[in-house]
Amino acid sequence: MNQGKSDLASRADPVPQPLRVLVVDDSNTIRRSAEVFLRQGGHDVLLAEDGFDALAKVLDYRPHIIFCDILMPRLDGYQTCAIIKRHAQFAATPVVMLSSRDGVFDKARGRMVGSHEHLSKPFTKDQLLQAVRQLALPADGGH
Repeated sequence: MNQGKSDLASRADPVPQPLRVLVVDDSNTIRRSAEVFLRQGGHDVLLAEDGFDALAKVLDYRPHIIFCDILMPRLDGYQTCAIIKRHAQFAATPVVMLSSRDGVFDKARGRMVGSHEHLSKPFTKDQLLQAVRQLALPADGGH
């Protein structure tokens, strides 16, 4: 209406914005695999080596979704998830627990600390991207 730019911008609106995804795992192999899969899906990815590293990055990065390993040194995934969820600003941010342990107890404990989902390792590209599609909050908070 005002300029040709606004017309061009309105045509570009349907293109989804990349989501910010935080992957927390003490295994470099798992972190890198998740990073490759998620970037192929068009997402912005930040990696953290453990729970303390994740907590330091969550405030600055403000991820739309977090994938968090359960078994990590210093601060495990359950503790990390619980701390993130206690912060009002991130209470609604989906957290997906990653673990080679997928028993009923492990899944229940994850739910108790606020996780939304549990993915067994090794995970596939499709599993990761499906979790992002189903759980991630849109960047604009709406649609």
